[in-house]
Amino acid sequence: MAHKTQSNYGVTAHDYAKHRAGFPASFFAHLEERGLFAAPRRVLDLGTGTGTLARNFAKRGHDVTGLDISPDMMAEARVLGEGQGVKVNYVEGRSEKIPFPDASFDIVMAGQCFHWFLRDETSAEIARVLKPEGLLVVAYFDWLDAPGNPVDIMYGLREKHNPGWKWDFPLGFYPQKPGDLTFDGFTSQDSFFYEENVPYTHADWRGRIRAYAGVGGALSKDKLEAFDTEFAAALAENFKDDVMQIPHTVWAEVWQKG
Repeated sequence: MAHKTQSNYGVTAHDYAKHRAGFPASFFAHLEERGLFAAPRRVLDLGTGTGTLARNFAKRGHDVTGLDISPDMMAEARVLGEGQGVKVNYVEGRSEKIPFPDASFDIVMAGQCFHWFLRDETSAEIARVLKPEGLLVVAYFDWLDAPGNPVDIMYGLREKHNPGWKWDFPLGFYPQKPGDLTFDGFTSQDSFFYEENVPYTHADWRGRIRAYAGVGGALSKDKLEAFDTEFAAALAENFKDDVMQIPHTVWAEVWQKG
């Protein structure tokens, strides 16, 4: 991924792989209802990270390649894929210079990552590697902040331990819903947007936040340990049940080339 901030996902790769919930089953059901993956397709998953989207598409019978700039993240993706018996081709590279020939893919997927890319360069590369009338899918799966909820408590401590962080939601360069993005040479075909609660234990929520760019991707080891200790105490004080429900939004928009 082409980062616009000083964050390092390589150092958070293990927590990212172990604790970060991927897109829920309902997301893939929405795509399948729209017929996007009715037949086997060749899919490129940009900013694949630990491969959560790539594996899910591969499980559905598609020929999937995951692209990312972080070898550490893709190493975790390979381990997860081997454990699940899922084959994905992972390639190190940037979205602004995709290392594949013209018209290589039926679908390009960008899940939870497009805001990190240099938009003009990336959209031109997507158009190049897509087949005629190929599809671009941009999707997001984000937590929702509300007073007193586990996200709110995290933000309060993040402000204390990393006050210089300027990239919390909503972000000026970050698409908040379908319709916020346009691409030259592409026509919007479909979209969906909804909310869903995701269960997290205290330990998994702490691990998820260690994988968050504003915490684990930005703090030194000592500062991260101090944050995590205080975060654990705050969760124990405010949420007596070990399993918490974290509200999220889920959305996607589909564009067709040409």
